[in-house]
Amino acid sequence: MSRIGKKPIEIPENVEIKIEDGNVTVKGPLGELKRQFKDSVSIKQKEGFVVLNPERNSKAVFSLWGTYSSHIKNMIEGATKGFEKKLVVVGIGYKAQTEGKNLVLNLGFSHPIKMTIPEGLKVVVEKNIISISGINKEEVGDFSAKIRILKKPEPYKGKGIRYENEVVRRKAGKKAATTA
Repeated sequence: MSRIGKKPIEIPENVEIKIEDGNVTVKGPLGELKRQFKDSVSIKQKEGFVVLNPERNSKAVFSLWGTYSSHIKNMIEGATKGFEKKLVVVGIGYKAQTEGKNLVLNLGFSHPIKMTIPEGLKVVVEKNIISISGINKEEVGDFSAKIRILKKPEPYKGKGIRYENEVVRRKAGKKAATTA
């Protein structure tokens, strides 16, 4: 049984939700999100709440129950507040900048890396911090992960791209290892 799925989801005043044949549309002050769900979990709107119930008893349906509940909560939060991820670029000569609809990264390779910013996302670069914001949590997380994977932080000097609150465990170099 899903603890998350059991709880009804409250609909804020400034949010409008439409549920038709497994399609859920959430419209809020920041924008509109649509998502299609399988019919194994019933989604209904009752008195300012969204209620989810499994159609049959199986482990797969119970896992979808909580997942669908989380997706709908994220859609509501995205339409009202939005989501933001911040990446920090660390390293001498490493820099990031935006050029129109592209993000240009200089990460110590022989060439700069150009990434097209997906539709619906806003990317702002200030000094060595890249801020990615949007209403869809999956798109924000996916794009920030694609940027981070270009140059993961290394444990000796800490150079690379990391999330703002990520802690990189540092290792001692050869000099410290030989003296022990």
